[in-house]
Amino acid sequence: MKTILVTGSSGLIGSEVCTYFARELGFTVHGVDNNQREVFFGPQGNTRWNQQRLERELKGFTHHELDIRDRQGVLDLVAALRPQVIVHAAAQPSHDKAAAIPFDDFDTNAGGTLNLLEAARRACPESPFIHMSTNKVYGDAPNLIPLTELDTRWDYADPAFAHGIPESFTIDQSKHSLFGASKVAADVMVQEYGRYFDMPTCCLRGGCLTGPNHSGVELHGFLSYLVKCNVEGRPYTVFGYQGKQVRDNIHALDVTRFIAAFAASPRSGEVYNLGGGRGNSCSILEAFAMTEAMTGKAQVHTYVDQNRVGDHICYYSDLRKMRAHYPGWDITKSLSQTVREIVDAWQGARAHA
Repeated sequence: MKTILVTGSSGLIGSEVCTYFARELGFTVHGVDNNQREVFFGPQGNTRWNQQRLERELKGFTHHELDIRDRQGVLDLVAALRPQVIVHAAAQPSHDKAAAIPFDDFDTNAGGTLNLLEAARRACPESPFIHMSTNKVYGDAPNLIPLTELDTRWDYADPAFAHGIPESFTIDQSKHSLFGASKVAADVMVQEYGRYFDMPTCCLRGGCLTGPNHSGVELHGFLSYLVKCNVEGRPYTVFGYQGKQVRDNIHALDVTRFIAAFAASPRSGEVYNLGGGRGNSCSILEAFAMTEAMTGKAQVHTYVDQNRVGDHICYYSDLRKMRAHYPGWDITKSLSQTVREIVDAWQGARAHA
């Protein structure tokens, strides 16, 4: 039986990957997670519930309480398992939090990724290595694209970006946040192990990855946290850009389906902008309206006339390269379906609280 190793296995993407590979593809699943999200974000970021769900529901799932910064621990685990697939979804994920914890951020995102890459090179260099990167590797360079202001959103005025941001877009000479910089280091290292050592690696530069299993908090998890605020009647803070800033949202299942497609037919040193594309994009104002229509509750919010450092005004992914390389893959969960699932999940959580 094939084995997959998933880091960040209790998180949104990691848990979806564990479930899909176990149930749909028959893999034995080993998950690595130490609930560091709670350390970064407090009790609301706790993912133990998801770990326990995986242990309860997935036959053959093994949890490893391991910090990816533990170099020897990572080397030993990968050597012992020699997995056929590695999905690296563990990270310090917050754009804003990184400035307060720069050593933890870099050691986790850059150092942890290097530990895993080298462990894979030594033990299983033929195994596909899929790294969850981020669109923050582009820094704030997307803000240099001419924009059009519409009633509820910003959009690209340059027709060259009608499909969104392509993988060829510059990552240089822009402000990234420390989080973006640490993820750039990891992203480039994953590419380099692919090219230098001819290993099957890819970086998935995610937009807003979301879904009903997301433990959304203010500093990470835009759509999940927004819906949570609506359901619980708590104020949501909008930071700048009149609430018209745009993000593309992709359901964790569609992320996982692409991971499975790459694992089945890998390439070396590849990069893909993995988001919902223009069709699954929305502004904060549009997300408010969509959520309000589903819950029947007005969104309470406050406005701070100061954007987050390095924040994108408008970002959605150009999916054409992904579709060309993997024509069997496409978005299957619409934005409205995704929001509906998140609403149901948070309403269910409130009902059982």
